[in-house]
Amino acid sequence: MPDLVAIDLPGGPQFVAALGAAWEAGNAVAPLDQRLAPPARRRWLDMLRPARVVSAEGTERRPGARPVEEGDALVVATSASTGGPKGVVLTHEAVTASARATSARLGVDPATHRWLACLPLSHIGGLSVVTRSLLTGTPLTVLDGFDAAHVRAAAGPDVLVSLVPATLARVSAACFYKVVLGGSAPPAALPPNVVTTYGMTETGSGVVYDGVPLDGVEISISPAGEVLLRGPMLLRAYRDGTAPLDEHGWLATGDAGFIDLAGKLQISGRLSDLIITGGENVWPAAVEPILRQHPGVAEVAVSSRPDPAWGERVVACVVPACPPGPPELAELRALVAQQLAAFAAPKELLIVESLPKTSIGKLKRQALREHVLRQPGSR
Repeated sequence: MPDLVAIDLPGGPQFVAALGAAWEAGNAVAPLDQRLAPPARRRWLDMLRPARVVSAEGTERRPGARPVEEGDALVVATSASTGGPKGVVLTHEAVTASARATSARLGVDPATHRWLACLPLSHIGGLSVVTRSLLTGTPLTVLDGFDAAHVRAAAGPDVLVSLVPATLARVSAACFYKVVLGGSAPPAALPPNVVTTYGMTETGSGVVYDGVPLDGVEISISPAGEVLLRGPMLLRAYRDGTAPLDEHGWLATGDAGFIDLAGKLQISGRLSDLIITGGENVWPAAVEPILRQHPGVAEVAVSSRPDPAWGERVVACVVPACPPGPPELAELRALVAQQLAAFAAPKELLIVESLPKTSIGKLKRQALREHVLRQPGSR
């Protein structure tokens, strides 16, 4: 049986070489996050159960290894934005399908274009840049993480790069041929060469570009409003052996969404994020962009807490732009009432120093809600 090889190396030629060597030997690869503290690293390895770990110090064999199946290519950690991480198993067939479909949609020509990888290779957004480059023969530059100066130095009119909103804000999209933007909700105004993507680790990177599914990808909306996806690039299973696909190959994403009048997919938010206050549905993703318009708001996220009168109370968690003078709740309520609806306006304001996020900048909503529940309520 093939082995699982954990790669504990920073981004760069060594990582790419280790990935290629493992694949050449018929094994699967699990990239390790270089930023993990030793206890977290041990827990992740105990869950993965690789046969060996490749690091700068050499190769370490590990007892109790669990093999992978023939054809497995990658085991990638989920982003853990809503809970503990899982190991997503992607086959070579799935990784190849993703590489071909994304390259075709983006118009990548290996003879003239180059990929730049600058996001963590332990997450699918960064790793998929490397794998699609290897599988399509497109030249590749790999950076050891995101550094704005290094990214700008590697940019060019022939370069494609994958970014998240937090990193896009620190470089100019105009310096690239195409910017593939994933992660959290994109800014309202984007240059024409920025392509927004929807996907997750379980889909092997983005599978919906600017609201339109890639070739071979199907979208369905369940009666409950949940987005369902089907296609050749979806995962085989999780590392623990559980398979999230139904008998017809559909993946329930946990996201609520709809197909708009232009035939494009629109995401409302995680089903678990929906706030029901006074019988009305409030999506944090609809309220947050409005609250960001206030000049006193540097960052904001919307959560909730139980309320005896309303069922749930909308709570705005704000990182103030000027800490000595944070915005007033009445000002934020007025903004939302004017642009959305009075029932969607926050009934409580929490001033925070920072928002809990994953390593690629996605908001950890469960951690935020737990923080809110630990704070004394106010009206």
